[in-house]
Amino acid sequence: MEGIVRWRLLTLIPAVVWGSTYYVTRHTLPADSPLWGAVLRALPAGLLLLLIARRLPRGSWWWRSAVLGMLNTGAFFALVYLAAQLLPTGVASVVMAASPLVMMGLSAVLLGRRLRVAGVGGALLGLAGVVLMLWSGPDAVDPRGIAAAVGAMAMSSLGYVLMARWTAKDGTIAVLPATAWQLVAGGLFVLPVAALAEGAPPVLDGTALLGFGYLTIIATAAAYLLWFAGLARLGPSDLALIGLANPLTGVLLGAGLAGERLSARQWLGAGLLLAGVVLGQERAARATSSDRSGDDVAGIAEVPSAAAAGTPVPAACGADPRR
Repeated sequence: MEGIVRWRLLTLIPAVVWGSTYYVTRHTLPADSPLWGAVLRALPAGLLLLLIARRLPRGSWWWRSAVLGMLNTGAFFALVYLAAQLLPTGVASVVMAASPLVMMGLSAVLLGRRLRVAGVGGALLGLAGVVLMLWSGPDAVDPRGIAAAVGAMAMSSLGYVLMARWTAKDGTIAVLPATAWQLVAGGLFVLPVAALAEGAPPVLDGTALLGFGYLTIIATAAAYLLWFAGLARLGPSDLALIGLANPLTGVLLGAGLAGERLSARQWLGAGLLLAGVVLGQERAARATSSDRSGDDVAGIAEVPSAAAAGTPVPAACGADPRR
């Protein structure tokens, strides 16, 4: 039980950090180079983790890393940036907040996990909270933006479930190298697209360098490593709901740092979102668990991800349209 609670708290960290990328992206990064932004975020983070892991893929993990890199980072980053450009933030966030429901469905089909009433109810309650917090009204929306948001949400959901399935089958793959491989693959996937669509990389001033430093080291390398470690130890439904802390963080940071006033409707939405997360965690709190050596954070690099933990394999995605 203590191990489950500890990993819930640890995986809450990347969800909160990803929520902060709204503010960092809006106030520090060039707005006209989203594809290069994805490259400069994913590729250096992956290379940094690869330098630490000092392990290259082998066998089927070459093509698996390419698939996961495209679904979880490369195509995902590109599509969410496109959605952020074409849609109001609230619309994009609402679409992405449906990811826990999609994750539960994919987990049932691909991982054989049963749908839980508490999990589905928590996901619906959290989605209602996001709608109340961020929905700005029936504005005209660009269908291309909706397609990009839906595509990003579906691709990342599938990517996380596939990672859960593949790491469960191969107990020799640790979290650290698996995270590094897909970040590198995702960055390399977007690189030629960025060069063709946006030309040369943007010139970065000191503020932008600090912003990218935060996004690369904290919000990507460290956050994805911790998130995937949590994926190996928590069930997919539980982790997906934890990811709903993402849009809540973005709203609260906007209020705290940018001086945005929160309405009564937004406070109500925040309460519903938190209630949904708590409700969705109800069964996991009663799940049988014992402390394992693989639960230690220090074991991320050494302990194979899913099999070593001995728990249901996971998947999830935050709801941040700029993540």
